[in-house]
Amino acid sequence: MKKIILALAVLYPAAAFAQTTAPAPSAAPPTVGGKPLVQVGSKGKKEAPAKPLSAAQKLQACQDIDDETKERLNCYDAVYAPQPKAKAPAAKSVSECRFVKEEDERLTCFNGFADKIPKLPR
Repeated sequence: MKKIILALAVLYPAAAFAQTTAPAPSAAPPTVGGKPLVQVGSKGKKEAPAKPLSAAQKLQACQDIDDETKERLNCYDAVYAPQPKAKAPAAKSVSECRFVKEEDERLTCFNGFADKIPKLPR
């Protein structure tokens, strides 16, 4: 019994010491049979994909651009691609502004609807 206790007393500190020491950094990656090991997946945290913005949030982001500029119209056109019609009816929703042929009128149409959108969190 004394031999077992003596063996444990000698081996326990050695095992604790082996766990606390860091392995020496090596320049080359570990290999098996002369070929590098393949990592299947990373253990690190992956970034969550960004939530896609709604059309209303995109239109509100366009409001940050100077008013009555081509850049703001381009921003609106990125949200709703223009599809001009020769005789577009009066727009009843923001998505119908894309049918207006004249750029100034289309910008005014988008601005009118974007101003009415309640402020959403970004």
